[in-house]
Amino acid sequence: MLDRACTRLAEAVGTDDFDGDAIPALLRAAAVDPDGFKLLFRYAAREPDFRDLIDSVTAASRDVARRNLARRIPAGPWLDWAANLIPTFTLEAVIAWLDAGRPDPDQAAERIGQAVRGVMAAALPSHQTEL
Repeated sequence: MLDRACTRLAEAVGTDDFDGDAIPALLRAAAVDPDGFKLLFRYAAREPDFRDLIDSVTAASRDVARRNLARRIPAGPWLDWAANLIPTFTLEAVIAWLDAGRPDPDQAAERIGQAVRGVMAAALPSHQTEL
C-alpha cells in the first residue's frame, strides 16, 4: 500500500523539479487518497519497519528542494535550513488541510504557497528581500 501511495504521489507531483504546479498537485493527490497520504507521511514515518522508505522519500524531497531553492537562496546554512524545512512544512500543511476537512480547496494551494514563500524569504540574507 505504501509503495502504491509513493508511486501515485510521484506521478502526481513529479520527482525532479518543484514549480508553481507542485503544491496544487500535492493537494490533489492528497484529496484523491487522503488515507494513503496520511499513512505514508504520518503513520509510516513513525514505524521502524518503514524507516528506509520514509528516509529515502525525505532525502529525495530535500535534494529537490535544495536544488530548486539554490536558484534563489545563497549556499550556506540558511539554504540548508530552508531545504529541510519546506518539504516537511508542506507535507504537514497538506495533512493539516485534510484534517481540517479540506477547507477552501480553490485557495488552499495559494495559502500554503504563501507560507512556503515566507520560509524562503526568511532564509534570504538580510540585504536581499525579493525572491
